[in-house]
Amino acid sequence: MEELKRTAIYSAHKRYGGKIIEFAGWELPVQYEGILEEHEAVRTAAGLFDVSHMGEIVVRGRQAQEFVQYLVTNDVSSISENQIIYGLMCYEDGGVVDDILVYKYGTEHFYIVVNASNVEKDYKWMLQNTAGYEVEIANISDRVSQIALQGPKSEEILQKLADTDLSKLKFFNFVDDVIIGGIKCLVSRSGYTGEDGFELYTSKDNAERLWDILMDTGREYGLKPAGLGCRDTLRFEACLPLYGNEITKDISPLEAGLGIFVKLNKDNFIGKAALIKQKEQGLKRKLIGFEMTDRGIPRHGYEVTAEGKVIGTVTTGYMSPTLKKNIGLALVDSSCSELDKEIFIMIRNKPAKAKVISKKFYNKNYKR
Repeated sequence: MEELKRTAIYSAHKRYGGKIIEFAGWELPVQYEGILEEHEAVRTAAGLFDVSHMGEIVVRGRQAQEFVQYLVTNDVSSISENQIIYGLMCYEDGGVVDDILVYKYGTEHFYIVVNASNVEKDYKWMLQNTAGYEVEIANISDRVSQIALQGPKSEEILQKLADTDLSKLKFFNFVDDVIIGGIKCLVSRSGYTGEDGFELYTSKDNAERLWDILMDTGREYGLKPAGLGCRDTLRFEACLPLYGNEITKDISPLEAGLGIFVKLNKDNFIGKAALIKQKEQGLKRKLIGFEMTDRGIPRHGYEVTAEGKVIGTVTTGYMSPTLKKNIGLALVDSSCSELDKEIFIMIRNKPAKAKVISKKFYNKNYKR
């Protein structure tokens, strides 16, 4: 068995009482005080996440923009320097390789953030598709640590330590070489929680010190260390997809309701023809939101039925800490996706009644 990896902040997680689990080949904290308490802290004050398991890949070269355009579904030419765009890399059949964040330094320099479980796969995929493009690709994941400060108090906390006016940094924008408590960082206004917040990238050598400085500074504002558990409940409430759940090699961006990030009118990109065909023929499956009307908590992988037939599976389900309801996302036959339709979730082999609702469980609170 392959030995699990540890982030540069591992010892801090132990000091703060983190409960460590295996995730995507890493030893990471699932919670500290508790998932509900940490979830509430992010919604009302701030939470600090170690997301150093995520991958970072740099693309440089004279044709860097043309290459990234070919690689992703979204239009990277539509953003300016120091802006970020969300997109998906697809296979030729329209299935998803990964969903990524593209940081644009300029037309010849991009910084791409990928999911932890997909780092090697994504890097190989990029290298495989460089033919005809004058680019250099470097996987720098082993050198970088990433910390996410999320919640309505995050700007107030970070500004006490930063040498840059963060109030001028808009959502999905970034600035490099910011000094945070004496440590050089790339700072982006972004996150995976549905709240205002920042993602900080720094060298591994500085990561634990940066974590401690942020915790010490944020304590008076109600900042709490936060684990993978509430990271998932927060992103789910905000209907942010998770690779392996809402999107996979077998689920296209269109089926997952991510069509806004698929620019079928731009020049060719990998998977474009398949996605055009899928749209023209009509989607056979759609991602829906649902609420349990019977008792029971839906979980990933549970079957969904209607009129006695299996119509799909739950992709994510929880008792929502914010809404205090049992809700979920499911990929189902399109014919069963209308609002208020009665469906059943098979919980421990028994059908529990639910109804289709809007996927907008929680209104995102980003700073525009």
